[in-house]
Amino acid sequence: MYFSSCFSHSPLTLKAMKPCGSVGKGKNFAFPIRSNGAELCDGHIVRSRVNLSGDWSFIGGSRIIVKPKATRLLLHYPKRGQMQASCFIGSQLASTVFTVGTIAVLPFYTLMVLAPKSELTKKSMESSIPYVVLSILYAYLLYLSWTPETVRLIFASKYLLPELAGIAKMFSSEMTLASAWIHLLVVDLFAARHIFQDGLKNQIETRHSVSFCLFFCPIGILTHVITKSMTKPARKEGHGL
Repeated sequence: MYFSSCFSHSPLTLKAMKPCGSVGKGKNFAFPIRSNGAELCDGHIVRSRVNLSGDWSFIGGSRIIVKPKATRLLLHYPKRGQMQASCFIGSQLASTVFTVGTIAVLPFYTLMVLAPKSELTKKSMESSIPYVVLSILYAYLLYLSWTPETVRLIFASKYLLPELAGIAKMFSSEMTLASAWIHLLVVDLFAARHIFQDGLKNQIETRHSVSFCLFFCPIGILTHVITKSMTKPARKEGHGL
């Protein structure tokens, strides 16, 4: 009677971490137990609160009432989660800038190819706004992609010259690759504008050269030089007449 009275007024609190399984399965208790513990289950922490209350009698034995209360908590790694979120945001930003930059220059190429003598085309190609906007975007991406290792990768050789392996490693980053793409778009559009204006000045066909400048800028410059040299005798004869 003394032990029964003591246990009935003094609940025992258990705090433990144990593998998944039933609590108190196959066991009889002659006293109430309240367990606030944590279980390790499939890589997660399961915090459980199980109330086991028992009634004892010499005739009927013991009766146990189980009232589980469990709350599942996931294990989080703040640093790892922040790194994954940062990589995800960086990848999304690089992809967005790549698409937006490509779409932004297409109207200018379209005007130079389809309507080279239009006043709208001439005024558009005289403006410096596209180059300023793209240059600012490039500088921002360069800032985001710049790391302390970048300088070492650029000047990797003992002669402080770039090496192919170092450049390939540097461009393995999507942010760096997106900044390089914006860099190419600016330079290609600038070269295409120069070819277009030179063609207007000297009355040379430039649509094929401008088209090449969109993705193959050096070839566009080469075709313009060839076209200009081939049409030069004809222009001299025209002026002589």
